[in-house]
Amino acid sequence: MVASLVIGIIFLVAGLGLRYWINRRKFYRRSPMGAEGFSSYESSVFIKFVERVGKWIAYALIIFGLLSLWVYSREKKEKQQQEVNAEQPAQR
Repeated sequence: MVASLVIGIIFLVAGLGLRYWINRRKFYRRSPMGAEGFSSYESSVFIKFVERVGKWIAYALIIFGLLSLWVYSREKKEKQQQEVNAEQPAQR
């Protein structure tokens, strides 16, 4: 039960951190005129491809983290419901 909470938080933070890092790199690569600066065409294509794949990985991490947190909340509700049912006396 606690594992899904820890995994959810780790994946959510990792996904958000990866998105932040990619967007920050992209921001600081821009010139004052707004154009991105690369040393060559090949590096431009490669870096843009890696960033696109990185963003999709970040989205997947965020979604997986949110799903893990949702599973944790469902498990917690079920456990509380079982405790409430166990405390109630049997009715005739």
